[in-house]
Amino acid sequence: MKRFVLMYNPLSGDAYFKYKLDELIERFQRKGCLVIPLKLMSQADTAVFVGIAQELCVDGIIVAGGDGTVHSVINAMFTMGIDLPIGIIPSGTSNDFATFIKLSNDLEHCANVVAAGRTHTVDVGQVNGERYFINVASAGLLTSVAHSADTVLKNTLGKVAYYLKGIEELPNFRPLKMRINADGTIIDDEVLLFLIANSGTIGSFRNLAPNAKIDDGKLDLLVANNCRLPELMRLFISLLTGSHISHKSVRYIQAQTITIECAEELHSDLDGELGPRLPICVRALSNKLKIFTPD
Repeated sequence: MKRFVLMYNPLSGDAYFKYKLDELIERFQRKGCLVIPLKLMSQADTAVFVGIAQELCVDGIIVAGGDGTVHSVINAMFTMGIDLPIGIIPSGTSNDFATFIKLSNDLEHCANVVAAGRTHTVDVGQVNGERYFINVASAGLLTSVAHSADTVLKNTLGKVAYYLKGIEELPNFRPLKMRINADGTIIDDEVLLFLIANSGTIGSFRNLAPNAKIDDGKLDLLVANNCRLPELMRLFISLLTGSHISHKSVRYIQAQTITIECAEELHSDLDGELGPRLPICVRALSNKLKIFTPD
């Protein structure tokens, strides 16, 4: 019988996953899999539970939560030097990476994917040689809403809470002077925001980085330069239609190593979690993580 540790975030998304535990465990047992559920009650729990998974010699770690929960688990794994495949049960407010690899939040689907045992080795982003992200690193306009939005609002309103927080930020935001080096390509300009994507799905926009692949050894850099408000509105509309890459204020580059400096104090965001202050050096780590995938 295969054995897995299930780490679940009881506050992710609508905070309803904990009521599905019994059903999920039964589904796995019917497929010949033993699941050991562990409730993530604090940030410190993540490393402890990853260590338990290694001690038990499990066949993998199942993560139930959003991008932020997956982020915490992989950071604990890499910091501790633990190499185990992970399965994802998308139950957070934001499930961008899971969406990109075509995972649904249907419990039977998720159980089938993990029980089948098919893994895909994917790239991971590394920041300043010590932090990791699975989906996106970013900074600037609207990029901090995931970790600054109120938890109660996120549980109640879902992604709408992010949009409300973003609208709140708009009147006070100023462009920031940045210098970006992407494998030798230099951008020295006033910037509204930058995104460094591993997958193509960011903020629930499915084609924000249209050329992104999670196994190509590259990261996709999207930079929005300063523009007037009417042009900014047109840029947001182009994001909805997928035509933003051709917008005159957007730069889109694929690179293995990206360094970003800012003239002002600015924190980055990693998978919706607070990241280090700029300057940052971001590298693509090829074939770093095994993920249970549908195909």
